[in-house]
Amino acid sequence: MRHNSAGRRLGRTTSHRIAMFRNMVTSFLEHGKITTTDAKAKELRSIAEKMITLGKKGDLHATRQAAAYIRDKKVVTKLFTTIAPMYADRPGGYTRIIKLGIRPGDNAPVSVIELVEAEMKPRKVSAKPAPVKTAKVQAPVAVVAEAPAAAEEVAAAAPTEETSEA
Repeated sequence: MRHNSAGRRLGRTTSHRIAMFRNMVTSFLEHGKITTTDAKAKELRSIAEKMITLGKKGDLHATRQAAAYIRDKKVVTKLFTTIAPMYADRPGGYTRIIKLGIRPGDNAPVSVIELVEAEMKPRKVSAKPAPVKTAKVQAPVAVVAEAPAAAEEVAAAAPTEETSEA
């Protein structure tokens, strides 16, 4: 069973994996986007978004927490001065993963993870009601051709009102 074992192991030991993600998040915040495999990008997304959330807090404790994970002090400064203020009004979702295809050497799925640059616009709620769907009625073609003949047979077999009254 996989209880309490979230995250991907990526075929690495724990220390190697932690060191790799520290290097990756440092490079990611320094350059704004990096190309990596899909699995690494999906794991990096959660770490990078936590770092940006620390940058949005902006206090001394958050600065020290970010500096303990990010390897370059210049990147920590960039995180708190330029990156975090860009996302002051955005409640999460600071990164975007774009799938590129497969890598020729080992057939690994590759993607680009990048910071979302566009300004967030709040969604407008539409005032118009949803369209009402109506059931389509289709008459079978074969029944339509036989319908007049069947109606004549029924009319001939049934006594008319004039004959029953007379």
